[in-house]
Amino acid sequence: MTHPFIESYAPDAHVSAEPKALNYGLPKKRVGIIGGGTAGATIAIRLAALGLETYVLEKKKSLIDGPPMCHLHAGGNLYREIPDEDCIDLLKQCIDIARLYPHTIDVRPTVFAVPKRDDDAPEDLFPRLNKLVKAYSELVEQDSANKVLGEPEHYYQLYSYEQMLKLAKQKQVAKPTSLDEWMIPVAKHLDLDKLKFPLIVAQEYGWNIFRLSASAQLALAQYKHAHVLTSTSVKNVSPVINTNKDKQTHKWCIEYQSEPSLDEQSDTQTIEVDYLINACGFQTGIIDDLVGVDVKRMVEFKASYITHWQGAGGQIPEIIIYGNRGTPEGMAQLTPYPNGYFQIHGMTNNITLFNDGLADATPMSAQPKIPNKYLHCIKNGWDEGALQTRTQTAIEYVAEFVPAFKTASTQNNALFGGQQIPGDDDTLRVADVSLYSHINYARAENVKASSTLIAADQIVGEFIKLGIISSDPAVNYHRSTHQWSYLKHNSGDKIDEVAHMLAHERGFPIDMAELNNSL
Repeated sequence: MTHPFIESYAPDAHVSAEPKALNYGLPKKRVGIIGGGTAGATIAIRLAALGLETYVLEKKKSLIDGPPMCHLHAGGNLYREIPDEDCIDLLKQCIDIARLYPHTIDVRPTVFAVPKRDDDAPEDLFPRLNKLVKAYSELVEQDSANKVLGEPEHYYQLYSYEQMLKLAKQKQVAKPTSLDEWMIPVAKHLDLDKLKFPLIVAQEYGWNIFRLSASAQLALAQYKHAHVLTSTSVKNVSPVINTNKDKQTHKWCIEYQSEPSLDEQSDTQTIEVDYLINACGFQTGIIDDLVGVDVKRMVEFKASYITHWQGAGGQIPEIIIYGNRGTPEGMAQLTPYPNGYFQIHGMTNNITLFNDGLADATPMSAQPKIPNKYLHCIKNGWDEGALQTRTQTAIEYVAEFVPAFKTASTQNNALFGGQQIPGDDDTLRVADVSLYSHINYARAENVKASSTLIAADQIVGEFIKLGIISSDPAVNYHRSTHQWSYLKHNSGDKIDEVAHMLAHERGFPIDMAELNNSL
C-alpha cells in the first residue's frame, strides 16, 4: 500500500494531471517490479509515464530506504581507480537524474584533497578533469537545460596553499555566494600542513535520500496505473507459459504478502504480469534463483554515520580526503546537511567497511550470503553500542584532517545496508541492467543510484523490441525533454513535507531532509 500521507498528494479524480498514454493502440501490458529502491522506483516512473500498468512491490514501509548515499557523483572524482570513460558516464547519468529529481540536489561544491601520506599527486587527476569539462560543455551545447552543475568552465577549480592561507584570514559568511566564500571555512578548519596542493574543488553536489524517496513516491502517486505496494514481501515467482496457435507467451506469477496489522492476518495474494523486473538491491540473487538465472555477483554491507557539529560556523562544502580503500588510511568523506548535521564515510574496516562484510555468490545460489549479524542489522537496526563506537571512530578519523571536528557529537542512527556488485570486481562503479528477452525478465543492478534512469531507458528499448510499447518517438517525449508530470504538480514545499515525514519515520533528524541550497 502507498503511504496514506503520499496518497493525500495524488491529484483529485476530476483533475487531469495524468498524461495521456501514447501507446498507439497496443494492448496495455502489466509490468511487475520487485524492489522499490532507487532503481525500482525510477524504472516505475519511466514505465508509468508510458502508460504501462506498473506494480512495485517493496518490503519496507516506503520507497528508497536503502544503503548509504549522499553524493551526486557527477564526474566520479571520488574514484581515482576507475577509467575516465566511466567518469564521463557518471557525469551524463548525474545530469539526467538531477533533471528527473531536481528537488533532491543540494548545490554546494566538493573539495578533493590528497594527503601527504598518499602516493598519488593532485596533478594526476588533471587530464581526467579536463575531459570532464569538455564532456560537460558538449552536453550543455546539445541542450542548455543540461547545465545543472553550473557553468562548464567552472566545473573544477584549483586552490594553492598560499590561496588557502589568505582565505583562512577572511571572515566567514553565513550563506556563500562565490567559490572563495565556500572555501573560507575549509581554509580555517582543514589541517593544510597534512595535504598536498593544489586542492581540487569540483561541482559535484549533494544528493538527499529523504527527498529522493519523497520525489519518487509523489511522482508515482500521479498515475492511476502505477500501483505501489509497500510493506509487501514477495514469497515466490513462477513462470506462466501459454501456447496459443503455435505462439508461446511467457508471463510471470508473483505471490506476495502484505504486512498484517496487529489484529488481522495477511493472506498470500498473486498477480500475473507480462514482464518481470528484478530491482531487489542486495537481495537480487533471491529472485534470480527463483527465475532460474545463474549469475556472478557480490554483496557488501556498508555504513555511514550521522554526527552533529556546530563548529563549522555556517555552510561548508563536502570534503573528501583521498586514501586507499580498505586500508587503515582509506578515504574520508565529510558530507554536510543543514543545521550542523554531517554524514561520515571512512573507507576503512573500522568505519564504513567491515572485515567480513563482502560476500560472493556460489555455484549453488546467485544470492551471496553475508553474515546473519548484518542481515539482522538491516532488518532490525543497529546495536546501540556498536553504532556509538563506530560513529566515534568516524569522528576521530575526520578530526585527523579537520581538528575542530573532534567536538562533534554522535547521533543515534546510521545510513547502512547491503550493496550489490555485479560480477567479481569490487571496484565497479558503473552498471545498469541485464535483459533476458526470451523469458520477459530484466534485472536492474545499479552500483550507483545515478545510473537508474539509464537502466530504465534500456528496459524501454527492450519493450519497443518486444512490441510492448510503440516505437513512435513521440512516446518518449517526456524522457527526451524531461517533462515529468509530477514536477508540474508538486512544489518543493510538498517534497519538503513528505521528506520530513520520512526522515522522522526512519529515526533521523528532520534537518537532514532539507537542502542548504536547491537547484
